[in-house]
Amino acid sequence: MTTAREIMNTGVQCIKEDQSLRDAARMMRELNVGSLPICGEDDKLHGIITDRDIVLRCVAEGRDPASMKAGEMSGHLHWVEADDDLSHVLRTMEEHQIRRLPVIEEHRLVGMVSEADLSRHLNDNQIAEFVERVYAR
Repeated sequence: MTTAREIMNTGVQCIKEDQSLRDAARMMRELNVGSLPICGEDDKLHGIITDRDIVLRCVAEGRDPASMKAGEMSGHLHWVEADDDLSHVLRTMEEHQIRRLPVIEEHRLVGMVSEADLSRHLNDNQIAEFVERVYAR
């Protein structure tokens, strides 16, 4: 049984809730990622922010990314446990049509599963099924 721990990217960095969206955008650029987990002072996962969130929920609404905080962007959060099997990871991503999924262990963020991670561990049929379910709206 393949687990989330085996396929996740462990090099995940959080943005703190009180940091600005400008900080988030700069971190995304520096890390070459499209999303960042949002962590509180307790280092626990409180949300996730994407580059799309910054554009649509801040910039497009005429708000200032330098003054808007990452914590203001957190919405409904989905995650999996590090020891959850790959089928649970897939179901969670497909059900909620999400492309990046935080991985938690003992209430702490330990990694992130992305589409690229899945592509290295799924066969062609599984990839096609995943794409159909996640991108069908």
